[in-house]
Amino acid sequence: MRLPTIALLSALALGACSAQDNCIRNATHEVRALDALIAETEADIARGYSYESREVTRWAWVRCYDGPYVPGQPRRYTRCWEPYTDIVRKPVAIDPAAEARKLAALKSRRAALAGAATAAVEECRRLYPE
Repeated sequence: MRLPTIALLSALALGACSAQDNCIRNATHEVRALDALIAETEADIARGYSYESREVTRWAWVRCYDGPYVPGQPRRYTRCWEPYTDIVRKPVAIDPAAEARKLAALKSRRAALAGAATAAVEECRRLYPE
């Protein structure tokens, strides 16, 4: 029962991505990346600070087995320390003038790429009509 449902959902998900959609997504990848960077930089300037993400190793008690598996004998559970990685966001100071220069450079780069991306999208629509 589960396998046909998974197969049907996979087929629906793959069917939703046409060749034209894939072509347009590939053609606009750099512009979308620049849009994300522009939005992040604008938010940093408006907020007055930025966030720095780093990985921290923490420890937690987890349920684990006591000893090796022996066929025919019941397994005993115990508790043990296990490390896990956590992402911590820490606010950091920014230089507003440097961020404004970076934002201007990102916007100028986006404007330079927008024309090529528009032409590539039109080419995708020509090559893969719906």
